[in-house]
Amino acid sequence: MLKRSTVKWLVLVAVLASLLVLPVSGSNRKAGAVATNEYESLRIFTDVLGIIQENYTDEVDINDLVYDAVKGMLKGLDPHSSFLTPDDYREMQIDTKGAFGGVGIEIGVRDGMLTVVSPIEDTPAYKAGVKAKDIIVKIGDKPTKDLSLSDAVKLIRGKKGTPVTLWIMRKGFNAPKPFEIVRDIIKIKSVKWRELEDGFGYVRITQFQEKTTDDLEKALTELGSRSGKLKGLVLDLRNNPGGLLPQAISVANKFISSGVIVSTRGRIRGQTMEFTADRFGTHPYYPMVVLVNEGSASASEIVAGALQDHKRAVILGTPTFGKGSVQTIIPLADGSAVRITTSKYYTPSGRSIQAKGITPDIIVGTSVGNHLKEKDLAGHLEEEAEPSDEEEQRIIVKEEKVPEDVEDIQLKRALDYLKSWLIFQETMKEAI
Repeated sequence: MLKRSTVKWLVLVAVLASLLVLPVSGSNRKAGAVATNEYESLRIFTDVLGIIQENYTDEVDINDLVYDAVKGMLKGLDPHSSFLTPDDYREMQIDTKGAFGGVGIEIGVRDGMLTVVSPIEDTPAYKAGVKAKDIIVKIGDKPTKDLSLSDAVKLIRGKKGTPVTLWIMRKGFNAPKPFEIVRDIIKIKSVKWRELEDGFGYVRITQFQEKTTDDLEKALTELGSRSGKLKGLVLDLRNNPGGLLPQAISVANKFISSGVIVSTRGRIRGQTMEFTADRFGTHPYYPMVVLVNEGSASASEIVAGALQDHKRAVILGTPTFGKGSVQTIIPLADGSAVRITTSKYYTPSGRSIQAKGITPDIIVGTSVGNHLKEKDLAGHLEEEAEPSDEEEQRIIVKEEKVPEDVEDIQLKRALDYLKSWLIFQETMKEAI
């Protein structure tokens, strides 16, 4: 496995699903639960803090020292646990609402370099020609070497109408080239839809935000889901990085009327939970194909896994990202917060998503390598061993390679399957 010091940060989309927001204060912690050797470790920490304050060549802000120490502590756990400064925490809360100032890119650190994971469609960066795998060597006059992701975010974001220059290096460039991009208010429309052909609808969920379920209901209503007009649906979750867990559950509930949607298992009792579907708001049955790829992560994997296990939809595409851990957001007294991994996700049948992802029923295409995957992240939680027979049986069609000049073969293949299934049903009715 390649060792990549990678912590994925979404510049203009919510990072990944968080399950809980819990208030925590120091007075609630029981001192008696802390072992003596742990007190000794804390003494080392305070000793080092004192040595820095007394001996370091320049005066250092104690708050900065503590923040840096806490960041390192959480970073050492796994790629998704992190410390959020008050500014970072406010930005994260803004992200989930789906509207903020910036250029429209998702970035991460890959092999020590600030790298574009993916440009977001119809944003200034996308229109300027920024591409996945582009290496950002400078933001304005600021070199990105040793620049933290949070600091990079602050430099790239800004008020609408203000310019920012990204110096980009990519394969084929002899030297970094400047891309001057004018910031805009990036409104991430989480649900897009259209009619593919008469009776066949297409809905794309780009991420799970506060209003995703409401927008999905509007889309399905427009397509004729409840009126009987809709004969088949393609639900596109490709390149959906996740978002809010409650929204993923309610989206799945639109198509599943009973049973488990997702469960979580953690080290302590309160982290083990089960979320179930109900009939309220569930749409009528019609054939469905769900599109996924290596960019489908977290909440989108929960939806795909639930629909697959309940046999409500056929999953088509390539194996997903594999982000199957739950992050709990714990606010702190000064406005900062801790994001810490507390449990793992499991599909209705008990499959773990972690570092493995969802294997499609029908594999069409191969990974194009533009996305980092959970198993590529340094320090990721390992996947759980599971029998492989069931997964192998899910593979109906396997196409190792799709020609680059073919326009969205996965969507075309999904529509073909829906139409074929409708023809098959009609034929069976006549035969009976």
